[in-house]
Amino acid sequence: MKYINPVRVKFLMMMFFGTGIIGIIIGLTVAPSVSSDSSLLITFMGVINLSLGGAFGWIFLTQKPDERDKRKRKPKPK
Repeated sequence: MKYINPVRVKFLMMMFFGTGIIGIIIGLTVAPSVSSDSSLLITFMGVINLSLGGAFGWIFLTQKPDERDKRKRKPKPK
């Protein structure tokens, strides 16, 4: 897997967790007054966002640090 900048992965992880939590809260509290089908759909999409946040968290915690290839480094001028 290609190395992803940790700042970018943290941002994606927080965005997915945040939208997932908000989606679940809205789906369980606000949407039932509108329609039963929409509340189920909004809650399900919130769970999917939480799952994506967990996947990006796993990538963040398990990826190896970026090591530059020493062969591609330019020699220092003397």
